Amino acid sequence: MIRRSLLSAALAAAFPAVAQVTLDPVVISAERTRQTTFEAPAAISAVTREVIDGGMQVNLSEVLNRVPGISILNRQNYAQDLQLSIRGFGARSTFGIRGVRLIVDGIPATMPDGQGQASSIALSSAQRIEVLRGPLAQLYGNAAGGVVQVFTGPDGEGASATGSLATGSFGQQRLGARFSYGGSENDVVLDASRFTTDGWRQHAAAERNQINAKWERRFDAQSRFSLVANVLDQPFSQDPIGLRREQWQADPRQADSAALDQDAGKVVAQRQIGAVYERALSDATLLSTRLYFGSRELDNRLSTPLGPQFSNTSSGGIVQFERGYAGLGVQVEHRIRLGEQRQLRLTGGVEFDRMNEDRQGYINDAGTQGALKRDEHNSVRNSDLYGQAAFDLTNTLTLSAGARASRVRFHTDDLFVRPAPSPDQRDNGDDSGSLKFSATNPVAGLSWRPVPSLNLYANVGRGFETPTFTELSYRPACGTPAPVGCVETGLNTDLKASRSRHAEIGAKWKIADGQRLDAALFDIATRDEIIVDTNSGGRTTFKNAGRTSRRGAELSYLGRYGPAWRATLALTALRARFDETFVSGSGPSATTIPAGNRLPGTPERSAFAELAWTPPGAWGGFNAGVELVHTGKLYVNDANSDAAPAATVLNLRAGFAQQVEGWTFSQLLRVDNATDRNYAGSVIVNEGQSRFFEPALPRNWLLAFTARHTFK
Repeated sequence: MIRRSLLSAALAAAFPAVAQVTLDPVVISAERTRQTTFEAPAAISAVTREVIDGGMQVNLSEVLNRVPGISILNRQNYAQDLQLSIRGFGARSTFGIRGVRLIVDGIPATMPDGQGQASSIALSSAQRIEVLRGPLAQLYGNAAGGVVQVFTGPDGEGASATGSLATGSFGQQRLGARFSYGGSENDVVLDASRFTTDGWRQHAAAERNQINAKWERRFDAQSRFSLVANVLDQPFSQDPIGLRREQWQADPRQADSAALDQDAGKVVAQRQIGAVYERALSDATLLSTRLYFGSRELDNRLSTPLGPQFSNTSSGGIVQFERGYAGLGVQVEHRIRLGEQRQLRLTGGVEFDRMNEDRQGYINDAGTQGALKRDEHNSVRNSDLYGQAAFDLTNTLTLSAGARASRVRFHTDDLFVRPAPSPDQRDNGDDSGSLKFSATNPVAGLSWRPVPSLNLYANVGRGFETPTFTELSYRPACGTPAPVGCVETGLNTDLKASRSRHAEIGAKWKIADGQRLDAALFDIATRDEIIVDTNSGGRTTFKNAGRTSRRGAELSYLGRYGPAWRATLALTALRARFDETFVSGSGPSATTIPAGNRLPGTPERSAFAELAWTPPGAWGGFNAGVELVHTGKLYVNDANSDAAPAATVLNLRAGFAQQVEGWTFSQLLRVDNATDRNYAGSVIVNEGQSRFFEPALPRNWLLAFTARHTFK
């Protein structure tokens, strides 16, 4: 049964007050059931509200850099999404989040083809973010190199209204308003925000508006229902694109002339609504269902030069689509008591998701829309069946196993067929077609708790990753030999799904009261790795590169020293390599990539360290913190011919908090990159014109004010 007392305890642990530090929050990602991060038999981390409150609350990069195993790079480009990778999966992405599953309040933010958008996540209403790494993530389906789940929740019991203002360097400004109600039967969150920036770089201004709403209703002790709706409106975002090394070193604020000439940028609008219903069918059985619908419109002006767009097989330099998507899922959890402190926990479910889009391409003439060059209808759908079991062999030893069968089907109807206008050009033929991918991925694990303060675990499993529609949309070669950067529209039917084998061992140790250490070693082998083949003018083609390997170690420490001090440490070492020689590119630009080269975009070392001070009874509720963030060298291409150097950045913050009757006021001052380090925050992998580098912000500041009124 879903007892109110148990639910309250779970929420209290998962959604701490700002002043509270929770070393062991409740999560649900590992076994798809509620358990603490310490009990979970996998590498899993949770970021709570007090961390989210310490920044602008716009990008996941503000909070997830403290999680080991994850690399999240802010490109300072709101026309493109963050570069987010887990254990090296997703690093090649040039658009959106790739290789990592995103889930918000139980509703997928990743499409059936494996591509997601982090920009739709409203950090200002998030109470908890979970990051699951390792083999158990494969039970979430296609492209699950890892799983990031975001949970919305109320600010506490009763009703409250919050207003916030944050302003920072380079014209950054965020206005926010939130209403929260936490009651015995209903929880309500309504959050709205508006973010604008002039951009540090030339041609990098943007505006983003968001609304996020959640209502949770507990009908009785056995059932609850939640309704989630969100809106993203990004009416303006300029794209400065990347810089060549000499451009970056001469003036990192500049935008390449191609971005200016073609007025590169993007307009996005997205709306989504979803519902989750849970009912306890008995004391031992819980039924969960979800249903969601959404739409997304995109108008994207690429930096493609005008000349090549007139080719008969070109799709132009403006991408537009209208996309509709929907899905449903059903899951059943059942517990069988085997004796004192022993259980068999069974979880099974089915998921169906579908995406349809009408996609057009047009000539981009200095930002002005020209003739139609592409017109097609695309669809992708998945049907998945999964099961998972955790069997307590003894009171301290648990065996887990599971499998997921996934089927993913792509289909495109080409509505733009044109004969060649001259003998020196190719026909733009009918590129309609379908592709199907399927896989059954098993996982198995063992967890041992020899003493209450120590949890040892080992997991192994298989995974797979299909190409996305973005990766299938273009194919290289407009004749033989192919001109440099020449691509044509049509499904790239040569692309295969990549297959991977994952293994990890880990330990979680509560060293002492208020101190915890987590460590994990992992080994991943992948065949048919999907990589960037050519990348020019905002248009990218992909290919399979044979075998790759990822091996590494993760370490995290969280310590609380008395009532005033808290320390956080996260370290990651990653060795990501091509294990087979292959040819990258085509025609005159083809390059042989030897086995042993590093996977581009994956730092071999990353680290986060924080020391926070919150002295009890300090004047004005004073608190302060210092952070060190290290990102290792980032190779820019498969040939490893250049790299963004490693960088260590110092961030400082100080805050105050006051309570006056029913009001709580807080102020925050942050200085990021306090030593004014000049470094590349991210790289564009295999960029065809060598515009690899995306400069990070220099020293920058943030000043935020929050006022919250709690109603009696």
